[in-house]
This record gives sequence, structure tokens and C-alpha cells, in this order.
Amino acid sequence: MRADAQRNRERLLAAAEDVFLERGAEASMENVAKRAGVGIGTLYRRFPTRDALLAAAYSERFLSLAAASQARAERLDPLTALRMYLEELVAHTSVYRGLAASLGAMLQSGTPGCEATSKEGKRLLKQAQKTGVVRKRVTFDDLVAVAMATSLATEQATEQAGSSTARVAHLIGLFFDGIASGGSSR
Repeated sequence: MRADAQRNRERLLAAAEDVFLERGAEASMENVAKRAGVGIGTLYRRFPTRDALLAAAYSERFLSLAAASQARAERLDPLTALRMYLEELVAHTSVYRGLAASLGAMLQSGTPGCEATSKEGKRLLKQAQKTGVVRKRVTFDDLVAVAMATSLATEQATEQAGSSTARVAHLIGLFFDGIASGGSSR
């Protein structure tokens, strides 16, 4: 990438971070371009969709999530490691208001952070299934759907009542009660 193109990309990502933190994931792409000091065409050449921009802006956070999960997974049982990963994924989606609705698309975007987070989630799920503590029919897409739903539910609750940490743990716990082996075969 040319030096000026790299500078524009970095400015766009820094501006996106600021705008998304201030206004949420649905903030205007025009606001991002304006904050970066570039034209809207430059923004769309680098990031053709909002989800692509969100994924790129969020990549470092997802790299951190994956690394933290890998570091602790060795000392945890597979079900606990998977549960902690899912709770952390939900917590990460609350950084930008409204991000949860784009989580599935973001994780498929191909950024290093999104790939690392998806790979880690799939690894933990496979390990939990291999040891027999999670049903074989559960997929990574199921985990993403639960993370999105939990994020949306807790985002609304947080706006009304404050901290959502306990609510996230409760909702994820309900999900894990349902996917654990030994329950109904549905």
C-alpha cells in the first residue's frame, strides 16, 4: 500500500473509533470521512461497507479477546472456557452501542482479529464437544447468534438500569444449561 493510502487508512480507522464510540455502530459514514479529513469516496474505496469498517476498527480488540481466551483455556475445563469466551465476546460487543446487530457479519469479514476470534470460538466449541460436555449439534453460528441476542438484550437493559455484567452471565448461563450434554436431544 502506498504511504498516502496507508495514512488515509489509519486516519479513517482512528476517526471510525472516535465516531463509533461517540455515536454507536450506526453512526454516519459521512461523519467518519469528515472526521478523518478525507472524502467519502476514499472511505468507501478502503471500506466498501459499514460492517467492513466496523470489523477493521474492531480487529485489535478481537485479537486481544482471542489471545486472552487462549491464555486461560489451558487451565479451565472445556465448558468453562467456552462459557468465558462467550461472555467476553458479548462484553466486547458492547463497546460500540448497536454493534451486536453486525457481529455475525463482522466475524466473517476476514480481518485478523475477526479470524482469530472465530477460530478460537470454534476451537473451544470443538474441544467441549470432544469431551462430551456440549451437544454435537451446536455450531459456532449458534454461539454467535446467542452472543448477538444477549448483547442486544443487555444493551437495552443497560440503558435502563446500569451495569449488565450480571445479566450477561445469567443469560449465557441459561444458554449453557440448554447446550450441555445430558439434556433433551432436541
